[in-house]
Amino acid sequence: MSTSEPLRTTQDIEKIKNYFLKQNKLRDYTLFTLGINTALRIGDLLNLKWKDVYDIDTELFSDHIILTEQKTQKRTVIKLNDSAIMALERLKNHLEEIIPEYYIFKSRNGKNNPIHRSRAYVIIRDAAITSNVKGVICCHSMRKTFGYHAWKGGFPPALIMEIYNHSSINITKKYLSINQDDKDMLFKKISL
Repeated sequence: MSTSEPLRTTQDIEKIKNYFLKQNKLRDYTLFTLGINTALRIGDLLNLKWKDVYDIDTELFSDHIILTEQKTQKRTVIKLNDSAIMALERLKNHLEEIIPEYYIFKSRNGKNNPIHRSRAYVIIRDAAITSNVKGVICCHSMRKTFGYHAWKGGFPPALIMEIYNHSSINITKKYLSINQDDKDMLFKKISL
């Protein structure tokens, strides 16, 4: 089995977003957009309920997602950025009703079940293939995409490590999927 890769270009990210929008798959668009903007693992992402991101009484989106990660059992606080909120707003406006206890990424099976991680895999993988995005792209690619673009944006690896809740910088370095093109770009930019 190949290791998942991040989406390395904003063009590839836009291809997948546009694929979902053209297909009117707003749930899947929101899943992808939240995935690349929150760095959450797919299990934590699929378990989000509307009450985690939206206050039905005030009709306002939360500033942060606060949860205990399934894998690490560590508490994490994630700022919802404009892209994440816009995707959630788009999905909310598409739905007939928002029920706080309902999963955001609700399955069509059952009354209130989240989609299964295997279904999420198919959704992301099919979007990448159909959009002609190269590489091993799957659910974990969303989490890796966040870190890759944070690193490319100049954010300190130690901060990215903290966001990922990694125990060492070596794990984070491997996670960022830095390849020879990234190294070449550094050598090209540093011309002393």
